[in-house]
Amino acid sequence: MLVFGHEILDKANKENYGVGAFNFVNFEMLNAIFTAANIANSPIFVQASEGAIKYMGADIAVSMVQTLAQRYPHIPVSLHLDHGTSFESCKKAIEAGFSSVMIDASHYDFDKNLEMTSKVVDMAHSYGVSVEAELGRLMGIEDNISVDEKDAVLVNPDEAKVFVEKSKVDFLAPAIGTSHGAFKFKGEPKLDFERLKKVKELTKIPLVLHGASAIPDYVRESFIESGGELGNSKGVPFSFLQEAVRGGINKVNTDTDLRIAFMAEVRKVANNDRSQFDLRKFFTPAQEAMVKVMVERMELLGSSNKI
Repeated sequence: MLVFGHEILDKANKENYGVGAFNFVNFEMLNAIFTAANIANSPIFVQASEGAIKYMGADIAVSMVQTLAQRYPHIPVSLHLDHGTSFESCKKAIEAGFSSVMIDASHYDFDKNLEMTSKVVDMAHSYGVSVEAELGRLMGIEDNISVDEKDAVLVNPDEAKVFVEKSKVDFLAPAIGTSHGAFKFKGEPKLDFERLKKVKELTKIPLVLHGASAIPDYVRESFIESGGELGNSKGVPFSFLQEAVRGGINKVNTDTDLRIAFMAEVRKVANNDRSQFDLRKFFTPAQEAMVKVMVERMELLGSSNKI
């Protein structure tokens, strides 16, 4: 069942659990997301970035989600624009059928971010669509970062309170030390949980964790065994994800883990049977690998059996 984003996250916020938000760029990824949600009996966000929309086409992305939502009518699902960069991008997504959008103006100063976010909120709410925004910059916390530098890149809780009150945004992604991709930390992983708790205390709305891929050991090993290279990549430890949920996170974005799991299986088929060109032979195990990652994540975040 396709629903607005706040319908999923208001419940998660009230009951203190996290909901997985999984990115997709094709049918195989989307089908795996719905399959995992069905197994775990979990609500989900399915996310498409502007790049994914350009690759698939907004109409195709929406129609695939609508079709699978009809196949699994018991699963609450929100189709979310991930990191929309402009008012126009958000409006196009909403008009195409997205039920939730993110306006990411976090690279601007506070006033410009607030102005852009408020404009999107006013427009989106006229359609009933939920809006996510971001404060701070996702750069990761390094061992040698100074207090002043940390305050410059991480969310300011007092600013978050003002931002939420003035923009009327539905959920907020506060920068607390993660970064996108597979290379999140130098040295030991660190997140500023006290800062997170303060933001939650002051805003009381659903919060979002970006850059939340964990790169589980079995996913890493599978990728490397298939011939892939991950170097010194470091994901967010499972214990950190659980602590983040306890601190007020209700939406947890995951993309990199799915890509790594998918490509490991594709490579294995290519390596083991060089004469193989039946795409189903590649994509079936790839989907199964992603499903395993997502069911595990849903259980970890506490969204299993929350339908």
